[in-house]
Amino acid sequence: MRTLRTIAEVRAALKGARRDGRSIGFVPTMGALHEGHLQLIREARQQHDEIVVSIFVNPTQFDDPGDLAAYPRVEASDAEAAAGAGADLLFAPSAAEMYPDGFASTVHVGGPTDVLEGASRPGHFDGVATVVCKLLNIVGPDIAYFGQKDAQQLAVVRRMVADLNLPVEIEAVPTVRDPDGLALSSRNARLAPADRQRALALSRALRAAECAVADGRVEAGDVLGAARAEFTAAGVEPDYVELVDPTTFASVPAVNGNALLAVAARVGDVRLIDNQPLTSTRSH
Repeated sequence: MRTLRTIAEVRAALKGARRDGRSIGFVPTMGALHEGHLQLIREARQQHDEIVVSIFVNPTQFDDPGDLAAYPRVEASDAEAAAGAGADLLFAPSAAEMYPDGFASTVHVGGPTDVLEGASRPGHFDGVATVVCKLLNIVGPDIAYFGQKDAQQLAVVRRMVADLNLPVEIEAVPTVRDPDGLALSSRNARLAPADRQRALALSRALRAAECAVADGRVEAGDVLGAARAEFTAAGVEPDYVELVDPTTFASVPAVNGNALLAVAARVGDVRLIDNQPLTSTRSH
């Protein structure tokens, strides 16, 4: 695996693949790779001739300077892990490479950016959409792979790709979890041991909602009540617990067909998110 630092190097490295008709898979990340990221790379490896992984801690999507400063940066071990999972190229640019002097453009996606994470973190999704748009234009993949854990980000990226007619397919890969149910996240390493246990409230809330739907309780009040009870039991105050449409992220009154339960909470000084698709065949 080669590590490249500049946009020109990436484009030059992939020129031959495009000329020869070889397919390109792309996994954008902010580093601190865990098993969830590696699963994205492995999925891409099964489907493509060339696999590109990017590592870039994007400053424009952080609303908290402390969170940006604390975000783990472990490129050497990330590179080893990415290579082991099947990556061919690692793109690890500097902030100056991605945002040179005079950079003055922003991609704003309406709709799913206005609620939940968008409301909690103003400007976050503008930063996400801008950097993902840039990365997709730099790499030019056939398919880009994203984790389902960041479901709202996934919805934003899909909306952007459709609206801007970007020639790439977006593929979601299911959330990877620890055996106790906690969704894998680069932020988990910052949890103190006691907070690590309290953080299980998120995944327990999702399971409680699934059980409620399986029992036929599909109204939003019942589903959300079951989920919120798990936060209360753990002594965790959620930022939000919402039942939404998985495409628009607008609130829905019940699980009628497909819906998504999205949750977020700050546990200690670490903010975590999670979600669970919910399905019911009951009509309303």
